[in-house]
Amino acid sequence: MENLNYVFEEYLITTDKTKMDIVAIHDFLANHSGWSNHIPLERVETAISHSLNFGLFHQDKQIGYARVISDFSTISYLGDIYILEYFRGKGLSKKLMDTVMSHPNLQGLRRWILLTSTADWLYEKYGFEKLPKPELYMELYNPTVYK
Repeated sequence: MENLNYVFEEYLITTDKTKMDIVAIHDFLANHSGWSNHIPLERVETAISHSLNFGLFHQDKQIGYARVISDFSTISYLGDIYILEYFRGKGLSKKLMDTVMSHPNLQGLRRWILLTSTADWLYEKYGFEKLPKPELYMELYNPTVYK
């Protein structure tokens, strides 16, 4: 899959895995996210290697991230989305989501999945909604897996 690079103002969004700052991503997920607390570095490395990654950079420093797991035909899971606190409120989450949702390999999918407890207002702008039939969904969830 061809790498995508989107430059605007002094920012860059790229899907180039070699540009991802794995240490920075791990630090946010393990220590600041609330959803991946204590995740081991090796797990983050594996997740990045098996996903379509979107890194947001400001002057060569990674300040945001999103990752997509997909078969690129019918379904995608959007996860691990963040913008560092100092850079929030500048419209960067919208730019990141615009880039994710317009990626050429993610068009025409039947279903997108997103788990979130924050920023519903952002994801609703892209058509995400609460589960209309939650009784259809099941999950196997282990919240202590990284402890």
